[in-house]
Amino acid sequence: MFDYITGIVTFVGPQYVVVDHNGIGYQIVTPNPYVFKRSEETIKVYTYQYVREDVIALYGFTSRQQREMFMKLLNVSGIGPKGALAILASGQPEQVVEAIENENETFLVKFPGVGKKTARQMILDLKGKLNDVVAVSYDLFSEHIPEEATSSNDLEEALEALKVLGYAEREISRIVPTLQKDKLSTDEYIRKALQLLLNGKR
Repeated sequence: MFDYITGIVTFVGPQYVVVDHNGIGYQIVTPNPYVFKRSEETIKVYTYQYVREDVIALYGFTSRQQREMFMKLLNVSGIGPKGALAILASGQPEQVVEAIENENETFLVKFPGVGKKTARQMILDLKGKLNDVVAVSYDLFSEHIPEEATSSNDLEEALEALKVLGYAEREISRIVPTLQKDKLSTDEYIRKALQLLLNGKR
């Protein structure tokens, strides 16, 4: 398995980024692609290669700890890569850990694809097993490259990224008026939207 890839980001989209390493472009699916930006600066992305009969994909993270949590989530019956990415995209792993430790199913079912059965399975499988992952530093999960809010398409890109994560149109449409009140970068819009969705605010 690849531990990490270093290179320059040549493409950023709602679902993945492309990192060029020595002339080879690696398509890397990330929780929130917009924490990265196209730049000539070399970056490091920690990776996880996901292999199944019908798919081979490369997932990328800003830290080893974030990758470790992704892998733990994948071990829960009912959670696939897409569901794990949606949980990690919130940038607030401490909230997830707290919900699991307190057996707060109401919070966990707010994530796309997580129903009551899966929420109960998450609690059963992960309770008491995640503190070592997030205790290192919560900041590692929200680490990102600063991005200037210069594009008028930032909000549209953020909304598209939310759809990729699995949020329904009706859920997204409820928070759009709140998001429109601020001028933010795509990454910041995504972070704010996820917190609104998880906190049930509009």
